[in-house]
Amino acid sequence: MSENVVHLHKHTDPPADGTAPTVLTVVPEAPPARPVPLWVRSGRAVKTAVTHERTLSAGRSAVRHSLYTFNGGRIVARRAWDGRTGSRYERMIRAAEAAGNLEAAEEWEERLQRFRAARHHRRMDLLHSPGAAAKGVAVGAGMSIGVLVALGIVMALNTGHVGDVITPLSATIDFIALLIRIVQIVWGPALTIGPFLALLALWSVGRKQQAAPNWALPANVRTGEGEPITPSIVVKALRDLGVPALRNAIKEMGDAGASMLGPITIAGCGVEVDVTLPSGVSTNEVQNKRRKLAENLTRHEHEVFITIPQAARTVRLWIADSGALDEPIGPSPLVTDDTMTADYAKGKAPWGQDLRGDAASLSLYQRHLLITGLSNQGKTVALRSLALWLSLDRSVQFLMGDLKGVGDWAMFGGLATTLIQGPTDEHVIQVTEMVEGAVAEMNRRIQAPPGTVFPPLIVLVDEAQVAFMCPAKGTGKDKRPYGGSKADSRYFMAVRKIHNQGRAVNVLMWQGTQDPTNENLPKLVREGAHTRASLALGTESQARMALGDKAVDGGAAPNLLRPGLDRGTLVVASDGITIPAGQSSITVRTHYIDDDAAEAITDRAKALRDGVTTLHTIERGEEHDPLADIAAVIGDAPRVRTKDVLARLATRNPGAYGGWSFLDLKRVLDDVGAEPYKSDGVMVVARDRVARALANRDDEGSASAE
Repeated sequence: MSENVVHLHKHTDPPADGTAPTVLTVVPEAPPARPVPLWVRSGRAVKTAVTHERTLSAGRSAVRHSLYTFNGGRIVARRAWDGRTGSRYERMIRAAEAAGNLEAAEEWEERLQRFRAARHHRRMDLLHSPGAAAKGVAVGAGMSIGVLVALGIVMALNTGHVGDVITPLSATIDFIALLIRIVQIVWGPALTIGPFLALLALWSVGRKQQAAPNWALPANVRTGEGEPITPSIVVKALRDLGVPALRNAIKEMGDAGASMLGPITIAGCGVEVDVTLPSGVSTNEVQNKRRKLAENLTRHEHEVFITIPQAARTVRLWIADSGALDEPIGPSPLVTDDTMTADYAKGKAPWGQDLRGDAASLSLYQRHLLITGLSNQGKTVALRSLALWLSLDRSVQFLMGDLKGVGDWAMFGGLATTLIQGPTDEHVIQVTEMVEGAVAEMNRRIQAPPGTVFPPLIVLVDEAQVAFMCPAKGTGKDKRPYGGSKADSRYFMAVRKIHNQGRAVNVLMWQGTQDPTNENLPKLVREGAHTRASLALGTESQARMALGDKAVDGGAAPNLLRPGLDRGTLVVASDGITIPAGQSSITVRTHYIDDDAAEAITDRAKALRDGVTTLHTIERGEEHDPLADIAAVIGDAPRVRTKDVLARLATRNPGAYGGWSFLDLKRVLDDVGAEPYKSDGVMVVARDRVARALANRDDEGSASAE
């Protein structure tokens, strides 16, 4: 035990000359560094050695070559067994029956019968072979001795020596003795080396077949290419899934599990097969082991989808061709066909392709829409492509709020009646008042005479979580918050009102939001959407928020999509898209439409219309000029239907015009001589009449001022 060493110095008496005494202090020496215990150094060394790349490589190499030898023995034994028995034919028969190919099954059965007949004849021949072999040996030996003796007689006659008669026979005996001596010398080393040669042969067989786990193979040998899917591979993958009841049931089946499988059919860029599970095995036991099942099928997890069809105790497996889901699906028909138009009521928007490779189209007729997912996964592009298609129907009106504000929706200027772009609280206030204006228009339509047909009004809010999370509150007497999920939230209540009654009068709410939670996407709002779609998400709980419990329990798993790699791939739960019978959702790989292509599509949409004046702010305040506002909402169009004028006025200033009817509009226009009139059977307001009335009013105002 070491101790600190200190030097002690006492104060000395003052010197005689009067100078200051020297003061000495105590100076401790620094303690010596403690040595690191041996066990700590040993542990660090062991940890470093275990995690070192060379150690890992050596471990993989040892496992690889050991399994080469072991599995090589299994392969040789299997080949020997197949050669001696009819197991190969029986496997082919079961596979043909599982695939529903009865002709191939009959052919393999005939081959099996011929093999068994030939084997029976060989065994019967073996019963008589010992006697025949003995007779053959005796006859052969006698003939050989006779030939050798005859050869010796010839040699004796030639040389004149009688002893040469046995010379060939003795030479043969000496040769046989030499062979025996050689065998005696070689036999010992052969017994020692033989097992090693046998192991080397088994190792060579295993190496050629790469009979080792993928992780143990060399880096230049490992591959992501999966094997073709066959019935035996599917059954083996299910058997090795780690479900004891399933494994035991497959072992007890006489057909080795082939009866569980339906036909394996080509489905787009993969194959599809229905698996009827044995009694005692539930479908969720297979669903919960998706990753292990995919690896057993030599696929990645994202390349295997498990859904639940209508049949009881059945799971439907869709298995992609290896790497197929990483390839693009091609451009949208909206881009390639510049003559395409849309029909809101009867048409379907071309959205992308399903996993089978078939076109996936979505009906938007009277359906509220919600698209959610993590950031930068293609949510805005997926939502925008639907709006681009619908813009090609000239009867559709748009109110748009982009709370990201980076120009993703800028091409809808001149198409949308209102387009608000920006992420601030002021933009949220503007968007909230825009949605409240849509509520006022919805109420006006509800009060219209029965049978009145209204044009579709799409209220679209991208990045809606910004609105729900906005902390701003009203000023003056109205202190209600704009955001939140309570009954006093203005945005929340406006969306709920449209969800409750808007569908009946073609006022529809579309929302896109990120990373759904109860705070940024309230339960009542997400459940009010008829079409719910989700891109990649982080957790299963988020998937349930996005799509609902029914879709997730039925196999929908957007949380298993790969963020970044599966960008643009979404899971859809809706009755507006064709979903295979018995399933509650479908996976769609959407077409990517970039900004330039989107602008080209909106240019075509603008050419179909008379011209739309897009408002980028919502006017607030009590002062307003009805005639000037009417002129502003008409814009450059020569005439606009009266109901469209009313809708645009309500959007422009909900407080002033939200409750207007046709009589209110007619009263204002009649007073200035710009009354509405019928054109092609519908009431319209003429731009020229309103402009003339404004000019006359301004002239009269100037004259009176003079």
